[in-house]
Amino acid sequence: MQTTVWGRPVCIPCAPIVPSRVPLVQSRGSRLTCSSTPTPVKEAQRPASKDTGVYIRRRAPEGIGSQGCGPVDFKVIQTEENKPRNILEEIVWHKAVEIEKMREKQPIARLSMMLKLAPPSRDFIGAIRAAQARTGKPGLIAEVKKASPSKGVIQPNFDAVKIAKAYEEGGAACLSVLTDRKYFQGSFEYLQDIRNAGVTCPLLCKEFIVEAYQLFKARAYGADAVLLIAAVLPNNDLEYLVAAAKKIGLQSLIEVHTVGELERVLQLKLEGCMLGINNRDLGTFQVDLHNNKLIMDSVPGQQVTKRGILIAGESGIFTPEDVAFVQSTGCGAILVGESLVKTGDPAAAVRALLS
Repeated sequence: MQTTVWGRPVCIPCAPIVPSRVPLVQSRGSRLTCSSTPTPVKEAQRPASKDTGVYIRRRAPEGIGSQGCGPVDFKVIQTEENKPRNILEEIVWHKAVEIEKMREKQPIARLSMMLKLAPPSRDFIGAIRAAQARTGKPGLIAEVKKASPSKGVIQPNFDAVKIAKAYEEGGAACLSVLTDRKYFQGSFEYLQDIRNAGVTCPLLCKEFIVEAYQLFKARAYGADAVLLIAAVLPNNDLEYLVAAAKKIGLQSLIEVHTVGELERVLQLKLEGCMLGINNRDLGTFQVDLHNNKLIMDSVPGQQVTKRGILIAGESGIFTPEDVAFVQSTGCGAILVGESLVKTGDPAAAVRALLS
């Protein structure tokens, strides 16, 4: 919307239209602040999560806290409903800001040029199956991870390339590399450095993906596969992102947390995909390894086994006994990070875990 302030045309960002929203314009020095108090939205007005099966909201329902445009600031008074309900939702909301900054530095056209120069992608799923056939154990996806929101810094002496090489030496089938900067102190450059260092294990880009731009960036920086989280992405988004990933040479690991999410994901065409069960509760962030068994014993879990879809157990795996338990539920892969990266000898830790 355009208006005139002090004789100059300016743009005022439009706020979502909510009944009874009353703007208040205040002068703060040389700037005008337009604030509004949103009317609480009744439960019946909110889109039912069961429509898409998505638990995580992709953005603040009442809009972001403030938007600046020239001499005018538009501010929305923040209600409890407009705050993230858990850490995953907070991370996802921040992605909009983060992606915009990345896009300014590296437009999609530049990433497309980088893709043309990138080496061929490697078979992430095939590497796990090969390790499983060779060892009789679940194929290990070892995670290169410096920190997490729940634990803080896990490995203060973090060297992504050194850790990746140690994992490969110890017998990992594939590697997962955290790229989220704010919450995990990760970086897309870690992917690039590991790939350029000659590590031959296929690489998973562990990013909170909400749009195709991130796929291009992952592939341009050396990833062979990407993580897609069912709690964040409805099936139409998953279908689109899986197809886009496949188009540029990426496989997908689709992560579920519940039986309902698995049932929904199994409606998709899963060519070029594997699945993962994250045993971390999104609301409490607590880990329960028995969630793996609960999901795999369900009707959708039995369908996974019947269809021969590779599935990984994630979170809560620390000992060989944990590996055996997850394998007994029907998982052919495991994704392990904290228990490996915090040790002084990651190669020995991998060998001990798979013993």
